[in-house]
Amino acid sequence: MVSICFYFQVHQPYRLREYNVFEIGKNHSYTNKKKNLGILKKVAEKCYLPTNELMLDLLNKHEEFKISYSFSGVILEQFEELMPDVLQSFKDLVDTGKVEILDETYYHSLAF
Repeated sequence: MVSICFYFQVHQPYRLREYNVFEIGKNHSYTNKKKNLGILKKVAEKCYLPTNELMLDLLNKHEEFKISYSFSGVILEQFEELMPDVLQSFKDLVDTGKVEILDETYYHSLAF
């Protein structure tokens, strides 16, 4: 029997808010918190939660089925702060013993 291993990258960038020159040195809040929460909720409900439920079912049914995930640091921060249920769904997958966590850059950025 052939083994199958899927690899998924999990990342949601922080959305930046409008920031003007007069705020420099006075306001250090650069992200759009409302937009970040809205997008994360939408993606979690349409993608992460249903997919993780399906993957958990497949992992439990098929011995040869395995998955690898690569998480950016910013998505882990967002899950921990805003949607701990999504983070728990990934932990449940890891608890099967058939999920490998891979390295990922923290910001998943091309800037250097």
